[in-house]
Amino acid sequence: MDLTFWILTGGAVLLGAAVQGSVGLGLGLVAAPVVTLLDPTLMPGAMLVTTAALPVLSLSSEWRHADLRGLSWALVGRFVGTIGGVWVVAALAPNTLALAVGIMVLVAVALTVFAVRVRSTPTTLTAAGVISGVTGTATSIGGPPVALVYQHDPGPRVRSTLAVYFLIGTLVSLGALAIGGQLHEREVWVGLGLFPFIIAGYLIARPLRRVVDGGHLRAALLVVVTISGLVLIAQSAFMSG
Repeated sequence: MDLTFWILTGGAVLLGAAVQGSVGLGLGLVAAPVVTLLDPTLMPGAMLVTTAALPVLSLSSEWRHADLRGLSWALVGRFVGTIGGVWVVAALAPNTLALAVGIMVLVAVALTVFAVRVRSTPTTLTAAGVISGVTGTATSIGGPPVALVYQHDPGPRVRSTLAVYFLIGTLVSLGALAIGGQLHEREVWVGLGLFPFIIAGYLIARPLRRVVDGGHLRAALLVVVTISGLVLIAQSAFMSG
């Protein structure tokens, strides 16, 4: 890999890690498009290896706040949704899929802002997990549905719960790729090479948490989730063109 790749990709990973380390999600949203643009052969393996590191760092300081009971419902839904996601990928064209998910995300944000307050119950968490499994498998963006359920919770609870969710999901995906022979040595080494940028982004996020947790977490979450929807719609337009 040349120097330009490491500078651009490292910068995107650092920025994404700073966002996710303070809000709870955002690393894949920021970094995955950059890696895909520079070297699509590294996807999804390299990004999965890289993103596995950040939840571990987050949990090292906030693991006590994780909603493990609620998380169990979301993970059940995630595994069911993953099966549905495989079917959706086979049934729909990539640009149609990205557009549909992007619109769904924006509608969900609008509803939670103006009309509906979603509470974290077994039903809502399972439903969010199912949707997350479908969108995560189909588009690699699976965090927004679960994040919307937890948007009214305190910052440490949101970050730690999403960290456990992302860590388990990432490890399952890596295991599936490895078993299927689709995780290659080059992807693993590039992913490991980006770890220093993950650590730097996490350290930058630590002082940002005080700002976010001072009454701004919900707004920050909704901004990141909204951007994820817009990115998917833009991705759909790019693929159509």
